[in-house]
Amino acid sequence: MVGVAHMADPIGAGQALENLRNQLLADAYFKGVPSMQPEARKTAIYFHAKDDLPEIRREVFKLLPNLEVKVQVAIRRKTALVSFAKLLHAAGKRLTEDLIYDDLIKRLFRNLLHKAAENRIVFARRGKRTRRIALERAIEKAKTNFEKKWKMLSRKPTSIVPEYSFSSAGLQIIDYYLWALQRVFELRQDRFFQLLRPGYRLIMDLDDKRNKPYGEWYTDYNPLQLRKIKAF
Repeated sequence: MVGVAHMADPIGAGQALENLRNQLLADAYFKGVPSMQPEARKTAIYFHAKDDLPEIRREVFKLLPNLEVKVQVAIRRKTALVSFAKLLHAAGKRLTEDLIYDDLIKRLFRNLLHKAAENRIVFARRGKRTRRIALERAIEKAKTNFEKKWKMLSRKPTSIVPEYSFSSAGLQIIDYYLWALQRVFELRQDRFFQLLRPGYRLIMDLDDKRNKPYGEWYTDYNPLQLRKIKAF
């Protein structure tokens, strides 16, 4: 599951998250909580849905709908990837995590890069590697695929900035949106998703090909509902 968050005001969103974190750190209720200590490098430094306390998550979920974020997500299923990996193996090739990630990046950004006068894309650093060149290639392929499909140029200046989550509000925001969506697909629990529903503009379930060969796309015209989701 890979997502992108388009932010109308990245600086303002970052300040809003920082203000909330400072308020929570000053709250006596959280005094002594391990994740709220700077040395733990968790909530005291940045928001991360998996590590944050439920009380912290609730406050973040209350804030996120006010930040004018538009989210798109692409999803691959492990069973489909295993089958694809076997086919590649039979051909003497190997399916890697990086190949899967880069393919999802191409799909996510194909129809996004022609809209703004300039694109600044912040990617999460994965370990110690930035993989800047590989990501630049994936973005360039996304532009090419857009041009082939729509017969129009997508050559706006684009910069790629690998960052850690603690230094990027956008990465913390998309983490929460992905966490909420993951619980829908894996746990059949949609209460967190419902809190953020207006922010999801497109969810591509690429391996649910029951109705269409390219997968199931959830939008305002085909809203995501638990009953629609193909079981894992």
